[in-house]
Amino acid sequence: MAARYPRRSSTTLGGRASRRALIRGAGVGAAGVVGAALLGCGADDAEPDQTTASATEGSSAGAASESGTASPIKMGGIYRGTRNGDPPTLDPYGNLSFETKSHGAYVHSRLYKIAARPDVNPNAVPPEPDVAEGAETEDGQTWVVRLKQGVKFHNVDPVNGRELTTEDVLFSWDRLVAPESPGATLVPHVTGVEAVDSYTLRFELDAPSASFLDLLSDTNVLLIMPTESDGGYDPLQRMIGTGPWILEEYEPSVRFRYSRHPEFYMEGQPYLDGVDLAIVPEYANRLAQFQAHNTHGFGVSGDDVLTLRDQHEGAQWFSLQPIGQSQVFFSPADMDPDAPWRDDRFRRAISMGLDRDALTDVAYNSNALRDAGFDVAGTWNNIVPAGFGDRWWLDPQSEAHGPTGANFSYNPDEARALLDAVGAGGLTFKYQYTDRYGAGWMKMAEATGNFMSEIGLNPETEVQDYSAVFITQTFRGNFHGVAFNPQTPFPEVGAFFSRYFGEDPANSGRISDPEISDLDMKQSRELDEDTRRQYIHDIQRRNAEMMWYVPNQYGAGTSFTAYQPEVRGIVQTRGYGGATESLVHTWLDV
Repeated sequence: MAARYPRRSSTTLGGRASRRALIRGAGVGAAGVVGAALLGCGADDAEPDQTTASATEGSSAGAASESGTASPIKMGGIYRGTRNGDPPTLDPYGNLSFETKSHGAYVHSRLYKIAARPDVNPNAVPPEPDVAEGAETEDGQTWVVRLKQGVKFHNVDPVNGRELTTEDVLFSWDRLVAPESPGATLVPHVTGVEAVDSYTLRFELDAPSASFLDLLSDTNVLLIMPTESDGGYDPLQRMIGTGPWILEEYEPSVRFRYSRHPEFYMEGQPYLDGVDLAIVPEYANRLAQFQAHNTHGFGVSGDDVLTLRDQHEGAQWFSLQPIGQSQVFFSPADMDPDAPWRDDRFRRAISMGLDRDALTDVAYNSNALRDAGFDVAGTWNNIVPAGFGDRWWLDPQSEAHGPTGANFSYNPDEARALLDAVGAGGLTFKYQYTDRYGAGWMKMAEATGNFMSEIGLNPETEVQDYSAVFITQTFRGNFHGVAFNPQTPFPEVGAFFSRYFGEDPANSGRISDPEISDLDMKQSRELDEDTRRQYIHDIQRRNAEMMWYVPNQYGAGTSFTAYQPEVRGIVQTRGYGGATESLVHTWLDV
């Protein structure tokens, strides 16, 4: 078979209130943040494929109730969960939406996946083979990937249960790197892919890579589709793959219904007969469904954890600080060439106007939970999420951050002085975000706008439709003003830099910083982890100096998920691949 090469594309850039009042004004009523934080850019209701890590302090069921039970595994049953909205389409190469990617993980396999394990922090585990048998490299630049033999597609027309081969992988790779693909810039360093035979692939990179297998495990990158999706069926409306779940029904605004793939390569798994996911936009309705035992798992708002724990006897509680990220960003130079946010002093003023501890509390109820004895996170996101921990994240509050750490500290007086120096005091501008990510997200988004007002700015809020405007326009840099967005929880840290500063069409600010580009190239090629970590820390310092993107706290708090007593085999993972990495291990003790 001939080698396949990605096509390249390029993008050029070019009255005050008290803090208590600011937070109080950031929305009232039930909050719904947890599932979104689990995903970063995700739904506010944690699905079974987004399960968390460890039983929380004060929970009504300990970690032993997770998967380490003495009960034998029971086959069958339907897991019932919820989603809070529809994907733009079902085609994994048609958009960058978390909804599309997370549903795609039910149906489409990857070459590698996250090695999800019980009682292990998902942010610390490496990738492992999915439909790949393994991979070898001698220099980190040429990689040979071998497929498992006998992997079967779903037994539905027009694929009819045939075997997966390298032709399907090459077809999917071509879709990934096509000029119209929004994910093409995720793999710019892969210069060629070829099939050695029906079960062996060779990847050529432009330099040694420390994270190639992590890249292959990312659900944002390569989800394997059959060649028949080119004309044999409409991938915008139908999904067929080799994954553990077969899509039986998708009724927009109503539900997804999946059945188990009986010839899945993990013999005997999944244990469940299927998964039903009702689409329920309102958090209060999802909470009521869980309380009535109509659903099996639920991402619980921090405001409701204590009440639900006391009222819902026997519920199992799990918590995790995810690798969620969010940021304030600014319209690109080609959209607003003379905007005051072209000046780094304006961007630094926005950052110093944010009380990050207060923002974490308003979305996650951190203070009350901490007072009740829960171990909750109090760290701040950098341009790398705090959930990555000491391996890659540089603590903005640490001495190691140096003088640029001051740009994270809440200092409204200095923020006003910087705005005055730019001549931007009293500036009116559009402040935009979407409501897709739940009530907790909305509270933080509103509070962020209030903090901007408190330093003398006049943001005019526009809450945008997710599919029609935000993910298709604002997220891709086609907007005027200032925006707020959660970011994809990439399982490999280097992907954040490609997204924020590379040629990715979702480089929302269309930022090109030569210093960061040089550091990004070095970290991506560095095989020594200590040296790579220093490059990654330097990227975080540089962004903090310029505040191209202003890191915010959505995704940095502790997320809580409750499960009904009968749910077993709860396994942690990260990113959007939990339908394969977690849900195949779940079973119901009924």
